[in-house]
Amino acid sequence: MIWLLSSATLGWVVRSLNYPPKSADPEEIRMATALAKINYSRRMVSRVETGDDVWVYWSCGGMDDVSRVCDLSVGGLFLSTPTKRPVGARAKLDFLVREGQIRVEAVVQHLIPNGGVGLKFTAITDRDCPNLVALMNRMRTLACTPAPRARLFVAASH
Repeated sequence: MIWLLSSATLGWVVRSLNYPPKSADPEEIRMATALAKINYSRRMVSRVETGDDVWVYWSCGGMDDVSRVCDLSVGGLFLSTPTKRPVGARAKLDFLVREGQIRVEAVVQHLIPNGGVGLKFTAITDRDCPNLVALMNRMRTLACTPAPRARLFVAASH
């Protein structure tokens, strides 16, 4: 079965993400608040940066490519690619991630020449939707985890 991404489906996916419960401890609330500030935009669904960890194999307009996902939401993503794709073109994507198989259909929403394309999800299979939720949760966790800092070397004074 393929789910067309209606507002009801999108709502189910958003509710499935691991946001802190109302009874969360102060640290969970602080991290969720920090993430919300980082990802603030006019979008209905927040995006999360993926670093170098998420790639997709995708087909669009008779061309196949492998590209890095720059940011991701349950409604779409932005791919880093130098190849132009026309706005409105349909695409099929297969995520190359450890969460398992995630296949989606999408449409090109915008283009940044020599930068990439923004794709809006239009359909996802019911078997793949939980894997997309797991990927989003992993990316959100990584975004909230402070990067380890190198220790400063302090020379002892004599």
